[in-house]
Amino acid sequence: MKIRSFRPEDTDAVVALWKTCNLLVHWNNPWQDIERKRSVHPELFVVGELEGTIIASAMGGYEGHRGWINYLGVHPAYRRRGYARNLVEFLEKKLKVMGCPKINIQVRAHNEEAVEFYKGIGYAIEDLMNFGKRLIKDDEYTV
Repeated sequence: MKIRSFRPEDTDAVVALWKTCNLLVHWNNPWQDIERKRSVHPELFVVGELEGTIIASAMGGYEGHRGWINYLGVHPAYRRRGYARNLVEFLEKKLKVMGCPKINIQVRAHNEEAVEFYKGIGYAIEDLMNFGKRLIKDDEYTV
């Protein structure tokens, strides 16, 4: 799998991938999320390509204190081949070069497959609570 930076022409393929991977929720409009990401550290938004087809994606972030990885997804037909690990390791290296000391990852509690994946590559469940407050309401998206 070739890892490369996201390009605007990848948008529809990436949104379709996210839908296939069950990463979408109606309160986060994926097109708006992509546009927001393109304005802040766009080099941390990557796709995995195999024979010209996007089969994976990951969106990294860093605000100077902690790094984040969101929208990590691998098409179900290509899972369990190390592609998700490759994307995470790619972003870990980029974030480390930027001086990022730690990465936080949010996983929905019911997503046991993701929980086991992250545990398997060295991430630990921390005794934290996650808080959120929406400042801008996205256009509704039908999942």
